[in-house]
Amino acid sequence: MSTTNNWTPGSWQQKVVLQQPNYLDGDQLQNALQRLAKLPPLVTSWEIESLKNQIGDAAEGKAFLLQAGDCSESLDDCDNDSIVRNLKVLMQMSFVLIYGGMKKVVRVGRVAGQYAKPRSNDTETRDGVTLEVYRGDLVNRSAFTESDRKPDPELLLRGYERAALTLNFIRALCAGGFADLHHPENWSLDFASDTVQADKYSRMVDSITDALKFMEVVRGAEFRASGSVDVFTSHEGLHLNYEQAQTRRVPRREGWYNMSTHFPWIGYRTRDVNGAHVEYFRGISNPIGIKVGPKFEPDELVNLIQSLNPDDERGRITLIHRYGVDEVANRLPVILKAVTDAGLRVLHTCDPMHGNTFSTNSGIKTRSFDKIAEEVQQQFRIHREHGTILGGVHLEMTGDNVTECIGGQSQIGEPDLVKAYKSAVDPRLNYDQAMELAFLIADQLKAGHNG
Repeated sequence: MSTTNNWTPGSWQQKVVLQQPNYLDGDQLQNALQRLAKLPPLVTSWEIESLKNQIGDAAEGKAFLLQAGDCSESLDDCDNDSIVRNLKVLMQMSFVLIYGGMKKVVRVGRVAGQYAKPRSNDTETRDGVTLEVYRGDLVNRSAFTESDRKPDPELLLRGYERAALTLNFIRALCAGGFADLHHPENWSLDFASDTVQADKYSRMVDSITDALKFMEVVRGAEFRASGSVDVFTSHEGLHLNYEQAQTRRVPRREGWYNMSTHFPWIGYRTRDVNGAHVEYFRGISNPIGIKVGPKFEPDELVNLIQSLNPDDERGRITLIHRYGVDEVANRLPVILKAVTDAGLRVLHTCDPMHGNTFSTNSGIKTRSFDKIAEEVQQQFRIHREHGTILGGVHLEMTGDNVTECIGGQSQIGEPDLVKAYKSAVDPRLNYDQAMELAFLIADQLKAGHNG
């Protein structure tokens, strides 16, 4: 990436900024940011460049990007069991996709930093009481009390610490044989052992391990390279003070890197090409995502891509298409044509979650698995018809045994939502739903429907 003129990590502060907390004590905020800026980076520039190269492969149909994880991470859930459960689901989904598509899967978790969330309103009112809206654990707490909802700069440091602990544990697991195909029992989830998808997955693993044993007999040696995998991190680059504090130069490379994550993305609400978020993102060297929804006009998107990637760098831009099942057939083809006609190199991925959110009559926010699956299938079909490549998916899921999305073969209905609804923001796929969707995507890849 070429150096960017008139840009500094703090130049965004001269632009109109949206979706930021209202800290009452500016001195306390600056003190926390100064401490944060002195802490070691969470990721390295060579990891970031490796991911950028792999995203370039996915854009060319040589790999498939699986980006998945929590809607909004909780500082309280930074524990062994939660991290392992989520990693197990990500691993299982990735192996389903590898087996179905017979190509490399790039694993990117919504993990180790997804602590800030955009909101539709600045305040929330309950029973006549109005408080600051919950913006994620990086900013405030979800409990509806004045003290919990007050933005607290110290949470920036707590978020960094939890991200560091999470990433350290994931790295240790992935480097230490957690993903070894010789030991598929490492990835099993006890509560899911009797589900339809777990049984289907078990049969697939048996087939893989039998093939592995056969090849080892033929070779006369064990495959050793099957025990280590890469899992990259991602989060929405929403809280610009936090992102700036971890933005720095590195030796022997040009430009600036956001060292808080491998892959930050620009949200649908902060996409203004003249706004603060785009100003910040245009100067960092990371691969970046852009959430693209139904109100995104083609010319607007082309202008944004060119502003963020003026040199048309390979692997730099990922478009995360989130339309909803009722809009995708009308909006996606127009966007694909505009990007193709402009000759822009991007990775197209599908986010079937955000456009398919609704509230039940009782006021519970949920998503329909059937609509999620239908949007995925529609996006594969539309890309096939337009000669473009759907090179990835972006999902909100959890390894916890939750009931937050309705439908799927697990037959969760609206009355079931209250049984295990744990999300503080948006509903997530549970294990069975995530795996069912993985098998559906694998079938599309197997049929060659990704371009």
